[in-house]
Amino acid sequence: MREAIGMVETRSLVGAIEAADAMLKAANVKIMDFQIVGSGLVSVTVAGEVAAVTAAVETAKLRAGAVAEVISANVIPRPHDEVDKVFHVDGGERIW
Repeated sequence: MREAIGMVETRSLVGAIEAADAMLKAANVKIMDFQIVGSGLVSVTVAGEVAAVTAAVETAKLRAGAVAEVISANVIPRPHDEVDKVFHVDGGERIW
């Protein structure tokens, strides 16, 4: 994995959808993962260039925070190649 990844976790499906929408509109990023974690927690993960991912996550925190509780947000600028295994299975297919 050579791109940065950014994650936002909310305590609401609506908040996570708002976060995803905000991230895609704010910068040139793509959604890698959208997980309903449980107990109301939902996480959205995006990938792209570091500056784009950072801008997307900051925008998502503001927009999602207006409609739901933002539990956590993080940007990993250059994740290790092993992190890629979290998002893909053998053959490059996505887990979800």
